[in-house]
Amino acid sequence: MKVIKNYLYNACYQVFVLLVPLITTPYLARVLGPKGVGINSFTNSVIQYFILFGSIGVNLYGNRQIAFVRDNKDLLTKTFYEIFFMRLTAILLSCLSFEIFLLFVNKYQIFYLAQSVSIIAAAFDISWFFMGVENFAVTVLRNFIVKIITLTSIFLFVKSYNDLSMYILILSLSLLLGNLTLFPSLKRYIGKPSLSSLNIWRHLWPSLVLFIPQIATQVYLVLNKTMLGLMNSVQASGYFDQSDKMIKIVLAIVTATGTVMLPHVANAFAKGQHEKTKSYLYTSFSFVTAVSVPMAFGLAAVAPKFVPLFFTSKFNNVIPIMIIESAIILLVAWSNAIGTQYLLPTKQTNSYTFSVVIGAIVNLVANIPLILVLGAVGAAISTVLSELSVTIYQLWVIRKQVSYRMLFNDTFKYLLSGIIMFVIVTFFDRWLSQEWIFLIFEVVIGIVVYVAFLFAFRVKILKKAKYLLR
Repeated sequence: MKVIKNYLYNACYQVFVLLVPLITTPYLARVLGPKGVGINSFTNSVIQYFILFGSIGVNLYGNRQIAFVRDNKDLLTKTFYEIFFMRLTAILLSCLSFEIFLLFVNKYQIFYLAQSVSIIAAAFDISWFFMGVENFAVTVLRNFIVKIITLTSIFLFVKSYNDLSMYILILSLSLLLGNLTLFPSLKRYIGKPSLSSLNIWRHLWPSLVLFIPQIATQVYLVLNKTMLGLMNSVQASGYFDQSDKMIKIVLAIVTATGTVMLPHVANAFAKGQHEKTKSYLYTSFSFVTAVSVPMAFGLAAVAPKFVPLFFTSKFNNVIPIMIIESAIILLVAWSNAIGTQYLLPTKQTNSYTFSVVIGAIVNLVANIPLILVLGAVGAAISTVLSELSVTIYQLWVIRKQVSYRMLFNDTFKYLLSGIIMFVIVTFFDRWLSQEWIFLIFEVVIGIVVYVAFLFAFRVKILKKAKYLLR
């Protein structure tokens, strides 16, 4: 039950982090327009590189390391402060690099400065600690108030394209404030550090090992927007970003299991319970497949109606991007289950690293011709290809460690149910007019059809769900 509770907390947290842009997106699409949205997307993609290099893999490494030592308070205290100070040093170097970068930039400087507050915010991000000790409630509760203030501030102070810098600053400051509010909860777990005994650099190399896959991951998460802004236009970057926001909202629900299961599996693996770790993988893989299939097919089916209603007709170019990119929901769900929930906690870091490096290379190579020819649609195709390559490689790596039959048990039933749902929802989408009531109707019909066929096919995950709910 603890895993289920933590999954729900983490799912709420991940969705809530993205909830403010989801709520404000229709409003901002109208007041900022494609250009304003595009400038924010492009400049933020650049800032993400500085945040990435300042974080040096701590989010994954810190989560796992804290999980290993959480039962020893003294060691937990020492480990936390060592990792925290190491990251703080790296962020300071990243800030210095950003100042040098600004000297060579003569466009969008005011927007870059507003975005740069996010770099400082990254120094105080200790969510990895609470994930390691499996306390996800604190991040949800603390950030709730901050996000409400953010939401209110956006509607109060952002009224037109001229308020773009204010909008960016509000988001950056909310990130900083949200991270700072986590610190009071630390005293429950750790004591005062002995500064003379701290050795922050002992964590550098293992953190850098996990930093490599994060660089690769960032390449095919952020590079698309950067390359679109440089090779096509900031508007194209904005179109891709709008689709990406919706995909990330869905993925936050699906991949929440990864953050929850990583410390859980790591703890079981550390105790030598190897068969138990495989059992966790089979269950988790089946669960994320059951959840991601209807989300992927459903989003693709309703995109033609959802985009003009949500973003306005000015963003109709988002429709084909969203339809194509929805495929990655299932692919990321699979790679998250294998990579984050199995390879990392079982210390197969090299295999995980190589998988995302392959994805980054595929994305980079495919991006150049596809963006030049197809623009934002090409970036979406490139993203799907990169995620597909990651998933295929990870499946190949674990071929001798797990049973494919148990891993893909009921997958065909999920896919068939999703395809049937997609056909039915698409039929209604083409015949019903562009109104919110009909969009909601399509979503409800999709859920009912999918669940009905899961029962008809008697998938095993339903029996497990009944057991857990008792």
